[in-house]
Formats: sequence, structure tokens, C-alpha cells
Amino acid sequence: MVVQTTSPAAYKISGRGASQIAASIESGIADGELPPGRALPPIRDLATELGVNPNTVSAAYRLLRDRGAVETAGRRGTRVRMQPATAPRNLSFPIPPGAKDLVTGDPDRRLLPELVFPEGASQRLYSGDMILPDLLDTARARIGAGHVAVDDLLLTFGAGDAIDRALTAHLRTGDLVAVEDPGWGAVYRLLPAMNLTAVPVPIDNEGMTPEGLASALKRGVRAVIITSRAQNPTGAAVSAERAKALRKLLAERRDVLVIEDDHGADITPHHALHTVTGVTEHWAHIRSLSKAYGPDLRCAVVAADGTTGGRMAGRLRLGAGWVSQLIQAQVHRLWTDEAVQAQIVDAARTYTDRRDALITALAARGIKAIGTSGINVWVPVPEEAVVVGGLLAAGWAVAPGAWFRVDSPPGIRITVAQLDLADVEPLADALGRVLTASGSNGSV
Repeated sequence: MVVQTTSPAAYKISGRGASQIAASIESGIADGELPPGRALPPIRDLATELGVNPNTVSAAYRLLRDRGAVETAGRRGTRVRMQPATAPRNLSFPIPPGAKDLVTGDPDRRLLPELVFPEGASQRLYSGDMILPDLLDTARARIGAGHVAVDDLLLTFGAGDAIDRALTAHLRTGDLVAVEDPGWGAVYRLLPAMNLTAVPVPIDNEGMTPEGLASALKRGVRAVIITSRAQNPTGAAVSAERAKALRKLLAERRDVLVIEDDHGADITPHHALHTVTGVTEHWAHIRSLSKAYGPDLRCAVVAADGTTGGRMAGRLRLGAGWVSQLIQAQVHRLWTDEAVQAQIVDAARTYTDRRDALITALAARGIKAIGTSGINVWVPVPEEAVVVGGLLAAGWAVAPGAWFRVDSPPGIRITVAQLDLADVEPLADALGRVLTASGSNGSV
């Protein structure tokens, strides 16, 4: 069966059994041939084309719904989810040669410290400690400085892995999870894959709004995922006043699991951590190293309550076992080397200069932009496709807000990690022209 796509060639669904048909559709989604929002063929049409019973196609679609890849939209039929679980972790699109890539959320490779593995480094055997004692002491000092309880620590393979394990430790099929809107797209794809339902909560420059969280708690959410600073995609940072308001609400629902993602800690030293952990019975604070030290380290330190930490560590032992102690030794060196720490401070300052320069340049053109911390700037726009397409034609690739939002208004995400200061004014000019051409007169 041929499905029309935005590419010149159409995607052909194949298979005889339900699993084969579902796998074929998943492959099309993962490759970008079946983009978010694309309608799948009606069940009877696809069954006729493939020469199978309609019940077989129906079973395939049901498998895809259970995996979080598609959704049934009433009379609109079955469509690929806007945030399908089978999509790549980092969404993107073909960027023409010569265009500046401001789509990916990668840090600037030029600002990452060098990884140095000493000769003769010893390898841990199966009976060793899960965490190196030196790293454990250092992690407790760094995370404890933010007033987070550090009695129970574990390591995971990055922030995404930690969120997955924390949710698995407590939640069950069908549970509701409060998430930031706009927020990290990977979480939007993770939840349906776990048969969990996202409840979007509006955010502003100071993080989740108290009104939005209160509404989500009334709906009966079992977990809340909050980014403390360098929020993706808006750059929001939880203020002391906002943390106090959120903690007050959470204290009234002590049964709710609180997951605090502090992935941007080391690149936002000018924003103190105002934690919301510790007021509920179960919580996890996640400190990832990806943005400051490099995504390939695949390491995050997690502080948690005893039950949550024990369940997460126990599940880790049954699966991967432990985070490589070669990586652990590297993390300890990076966190304790004065020269490296000076380099990280410079990197944080560079990201801040780029972000602030862009926001200032856009404001001078009457364009509102949001970006309190981190490496991303969020720009509200009237029509995402028009703005993304117009900027791409002008040589600037930015991310459509649809990748990061559920109910919040349209916008675009500009990652400033690769944006040199010399690029700021030309980019602001280009965005101003695109918005003016779209009828918004340079602002929204």
C-alpha cells in the first residue's frame, strides 16, 4: 500500500502478519518517510492492497497504538503521533549545504573538555562497587550543595535513562504524568511507549506555573517531571519564589513522584538550584553531564529517596549492571580538575553571551524571545511551518515548536550552541523579514 508523503517517493507499507505490517510502519516513521500527523490508510483499503484480512491490519494498528507510535483520531482515522515513540531521539530534517544548523540540541564541540583515559586504567569485575568511592564523595558534595538530600545516589546512562527508570519504579499502565508544555520532546515520546499519559502543564520564564501544576494534580497525576534550569526548549529556570509555590502544592500530594531534571547545572552556574524535591515521599533529582562535558559520556548522577533509588539501582543490576567505571573515573576527573572546571565556566559564559545577544537583537526588531538559561531560545510565531521554511530558505535551520509542545501556542526553538556572535545580527534580520512577510509585522 502506498502512502503519500512529503518526499518525492511514496512509502510502501508491506507485510502479511500484524507484526510485519506494524514493523513496516514503524520503519517508515523512524526513517521520516511517515512524518508526524501523517494519516495511515483505512484498515479495509490497506487489507485489500496487502491481500490480508482486515482484522490483521486492525491488530497491526492496535500494536502501534500500544507502542505509542500512532493514535486514533475519530473520523480522521489513524495517524502517526506528533511525538511518536518510534521516532529518532533527536528529530531533524534534511539541512541543505551552506545552511547554519541551529536545530540540534548538541553542545558546541569546541567548548567540550578533552577526554583523557590514562594508560593502565584498571577495569572493574562483576563483584566491584557500583559507584567509585571517590566519585560518590564528589557527587554528594556537588549535589548536596543545592540542598538536595544525597543519602541515596546511583548512576544511570544519562537523563533520559534516569527518567525512564524512575517512572518504572512507581507507575503503572494508564497513569497520568505532568509534563512541561512546551517541553523535552523525548519525554513526550517516552510516556506513550510506557503506556503512560502526558498531562501538559504551561511554563513561563520561571518554570512550571503553579496554576498549571495545581490543575494537573487535581486530575490525579501520579508523577511530575520538572526541569530546574536550562529548560528545553525555552531556557526557563525555576526561581526561588516559584520553587516555594510548587513545593507547597506538592506537599499536599505526598503520594506523587517528583522527577527533577537538572541536566544544565554546569552550564548555568549563574542560576542557583531551587529544588522541589524532598516534599513528597518519592522523588529523584537527576544531574546529567551531557551538555557541559559531552553527550557520549552517557552518565547521570541521581539522588533519590531510599525506595526510589533502591528500585532504580536494583533494576539496573538486573539489566546493564553498572555504568562503566572507566566512565566514572573520567567523570570524577572532569569534576575535580581545576583546569577543566575553568573551561566549563568559560563555556557557560560563552553560551550566555550568545543567548543574550540573540534575545537582545530580536527585541530590537520587536520580536519577543524567551531564554533565561541554557543553550536554547524559544520564539513565539504565528505559523511554525512558514517561519521554519522561510528561515531555511534564508540559510538558517531552526526547529519547529511542534516537536516540543502539546497545547501551548506555536513557536520555534533556536539552539544557540553553534551560533557565533557574528551570526546573531544576520539571523535576527532574517527572522524579522520572514515574520514581516508572514503578516505579523516582525512580532507576534
